[in-house]
Amino acid sequence: MYQRKRKRPIAEINVVPYIDVMLVLLIIFMVTAPIVSQGVKVELPQGKAESLPPDSKPPIVASIDAAGEYFLNVGTWSNSDPLDLDEISIQVGAMIQLEPLRPVVVKADRSIAYESVIQLMVSLQQAGVPAVGLMTDSPKEK
Repeated sequence: MYQRKRKRPIAEINVVPYIDVMLVLLIIFMVTAPIVSQGVKVELPQGKAESLPPDSKPPIVASIDAAGEYFLNVGTWSNSDPLDLDEISIQVGAMIQLEPLRPVVVKADRSIAYESVIQLMVSLQQAGVPAVGLMTDSPKEK
């Protein structure tokens, strides 16, 4: 007589909600990324230089702005308050003890006196930094 067919359960995952969430997150990150620019506004000198390897850790960036004030940035962490050389030395020394292979870079405004850069580099050397890099902008083509 009449046999009833059994419906099999569908064993598929509905991925549409996951795609919606990912698109929303993508839009949020695209909007907030330019807002969260790290560091101090500095006009870097131009020069051809080799960049850090892409697989290296984010560098510790010691900055000097055009007014001669010192700042410190590490990865996504940024200090917006000016620091003196002793505070930078203490903070960088602690970070280098935790991660000795983390690169350290000096980012100085092109109009700043050479003496300020040297004082910062000496302070970093006293903190135990084995090598300090200097950050530059790539030259503009004419």
